[in-house]
Parts: sequence; structure tokens; C-alpha cells
Amino acid sequence: MSVDYIVRLEQGRATTPSAQVISALARALQLTAAERDHLFRLAHLAPPADDQIADHIPPGVQRVVGRLGDAAVAVFAADWQLIWWNRGWAALLGDPSARPPARRNFARDTFPVASDGPQLSHWPVISLDAEATSLAVVSDLRRASGRFPRDRRLARLIRDLVEGNERFAELWAAGTVAAHREDRKIVKHPSVGVVTVDCDVLTDGDAELKIVILTAAPGTSDETSMRLATVAGVPDRPDSGELADPDRHDARR
Repeated sequence: MSVDYIVRLEQGRATTPSAQVISALARALQLTAAERDHLFRLAHLAPPADDQIADHIPPGVQRVVGRLGDAAVAVFAADWQLIWWNRGWAALLGDPSARPPARRNFARDTFPVASDGPQLSHWPVISLDAEATSLAVVSDLRRASGRFPRDRRLARLIRDLVEGNERFAELWAAGTVAAHREDRKIVKHPSVGVVTVDCDVLTDGDAELKIVILTAAPGTSDETSMRLATVAGVPDRPDSGELADPDRHDARR
């Protein structure tokens, strides 16, 4: 959203904001779920239903992820759609805002299909336990499909992956069940070289938000490289870790 559009909303010159705009405003203002729903009604829109995936990040979660210091942090919705990231994430993996919103999805990254565009990461990121990650992502989507049966974005994602990625189709048909555990990834960063990071995934509440935290072992060259990447910012692009606050957010649909 542009500053000009926000000003027009405030002045009443823009009177029909979309659900995507209202969702983004609710996140930027750190509204509670009840406050978000009230904002939807003020805009003459129906609040998100309980059986649809919400991209809303509760204020408490926003405060926590905003205080994680040097870590590279991102928040994903239940369908692994990227909805928030910090400066460290953009510096280590590339600026997600350079990708179309529909492509900012870790499940599509894990199970690419021929029609998909650029990957979520701007340069190679290698998981040292890729099979475990694949199993966990399929399990996440299966659980989300039961929790949010009416969500169109999720249904479209699963359909695309079943039709376009043979490995996903096999795991989906097999009823795969798995859980996330700590993973280690190798990031081939264009400015600071190879960085090895630990990846931890935390899940928050009924919305099944996924908080992904990338850190380097203290006192190692990887920690130094990660800090250098953060200080240097996003290669060849402005540091895009901010909207009104030090966060970036994705659109709903």
C-alpha cells in the first residue's frame, strides 16, 4: 500500500478498501482479532470466518518476533504463505517483496511446479534434512485442510501441488504425518559467502501461524557472516524490512 492510498483512506476519499487492504492495516496497527473484525465491519466487509486461514498476527506475537534481535525471522500462515519478515530475513535470504505475493509460499518453494516463478529465496538455500522438511510441510497442509476446509487459497495451493509436483502428490496420497524438528540450512549468500544456520519452527495458537527463526551458532564464522549480511542489507535492493514499523507483510489473496 502506498502512503497516498493510506492518506485517501484517512480522508474518506477512498471508500471501498479490499479485504487485503483491511488485513494489512490490521497487522500494521497490531489489532487484536476482535479489533480486526470491527475494522472489517466498518469497511462493510465480512470478517474472516473461523474455518478460513487468517493472515492476522496477534499483537503479542508481533512483539515477540520484533524482539528477536540478530535472528532472521519470518511468520507464515497455516498454508505456509509468508506474511511477515524482519530485516535479518531479507538480508540473509533476499527481499521477499521482490516476489509476487502468490509466490511467497514455502510449500511452493519445497515442491516447485513448472508454472511457478522465482523461488522465495533469491539465492540457493540447502536443507541438510530436506526429506524431513518435505514430510513436515505436507503434514502441515493436511492439518490445515481439516482446520480450514473453506479456505480457497489453501484449496488452490493443494490442487496446484498435487497436479504439478509428483513428489507432493505421492506424499499427499500416502497420508503422510510428520512434525517439524530442528533443521540446519546452508545459505549461499552472494555478498558474505556460505552461511550455515539452524532453523527452528514454532507454531502459535489455533491460527497455526508458523514462526521460522534462523540463527547461527554463537562465536562462529557463520555468526559473523550473518551479522555482516544484516549490516550490509539486501544486495542490490533497498533494505525493505519496514512499512510503518520494522516489519513487512503479505497480502491475503
